Amino acid sequence: METCSLSFFSSLKPPLSTGGCSSTNNFNPKRALVEVSACSYQKFLHFALDETKRRTHLLHSPLQVLFGCLDNSGIWVCLALDYFKKCAFDFYKDFCSLKQENFNSMMALDGKTKLEMVSFQAPKIRLLRSLSIKENEGMRILDFAVFPEQEFDLPIFCANFFSTPTTNIIVLDLNPLYDVIDRRDYKEKYYRSLMPLGLKYAKLLPWGGKLTSESLRFFSPIVIWTKFTSSKYNRGVLYSAFMDYYKAWLDLMEQATAERHALQISCNREAQHRYLTWRAEKILHESIGRDHCKLTVAHDMLEWWGRPGDPGYRILKKLTGESLSKELVRRFLFNGVDELGTKTFLDYFPEYCCENGTINAKRSIIGKSFESRPWDSSGEFIGSVSGLS
Repeated sequence: METCSLSFFSSLKPPLSTGGCSSTNNFNPKRALVEVSACSYQKFLHFALDETKRRTHLLHSPLQVLFGCLDNSGIWVCLALDYFKKCAFDFYKDFCSLKQENFNSMMALDGKTKLEMVSFQAPKIRLLRSLSIKENEGMRILDFAVFPEQEFDLPIFCANFFSTPTTNIIVLDLNPLYDVIDRRDYKEKYYRSLMPLGLKYAKLLPWGGKLTSESLRFFSPIVIWTKFTSSKYNRGVLYSAFMDYYKAWLDLMEQATAERHALQISCNREAQHRYLTWRAEKILHESIGRDHCKLTVAHDMLEWWGRPGDPGYRILKKLTGESLSKELVRRFLFNGVDELGTKTFLDYFPEYCCENGTINAKRSIIGKSFESRPWDSSGEFIGSVSGLS
């Protein structure tokens, strides 16, 4: 297969200088002020793709073709999913030789908001994908994630940013594949060396307020969950954090060796499927229970997976329609939920089961919440473990 060369890159501005950004002691706000303009999430994505290409052999994902074949109304164009699944490899090889200008974006139903989707894969990366949303009135959303191949127990890189001209709601993390409270060995393996980085940005980007206990099972001790008013300085800090966190993830990826034992590979696959199942279900299910509630922007963000930081499903549904929004959630944003396993949400999380066998949509907004960071400076969890059951 050929190394990717999307024309998408040509639509972005030239790569930014990133010298010194990986050091946990070298944040330069003056440099950040110059580099980051209001809500310039293209620069975040451009940095991530450029840096990934430097580290590994980045290839087109078949999803780039699948979700590129949409017209402005969100209708499938000349693409049969069954055929695609059977012939995906040959199908996307043929498309790789074509220009990709029309395969990266679509206009929302309102005719004003633009959605851009990109997806790639690499030897250790099952899927690198990004959804960015840009509204004329100033709303900007970035949902960027990198999922490892099942032979690796790497964390999942996660960046979910929501911005308006006045406010920003942010989650940035290396989401653990395994629970870092129950699995001390996993926490030591991946997060012990990253605590100085986390502590640095915990000071620059303070804890954003209440976070439900259900959400914490998928967060690491270095998670950035924050809210701040829009300013060049704050966005500069965020851009620096994004670069540092992503470089840290790529360092872990480069050091990772493939698991050879079938049982451990199976455990990795199930752990990733559990994560995807949680994320996809929390979007699609919880939005139904909140349709008649008065919600703040922060509460809207909670819908994406039961925690702050992401664009709510209702936003996506409004922009693309119910049918396409569900396809985007299950087949693009959380691709693998239908392929990596067969267990259901209630198989993984039986505590959400109602007496009639349905999912309790209110559970994630009931119970213990954490108003301050529940990890100490060494990464030890200092909240109530019982609150996570």
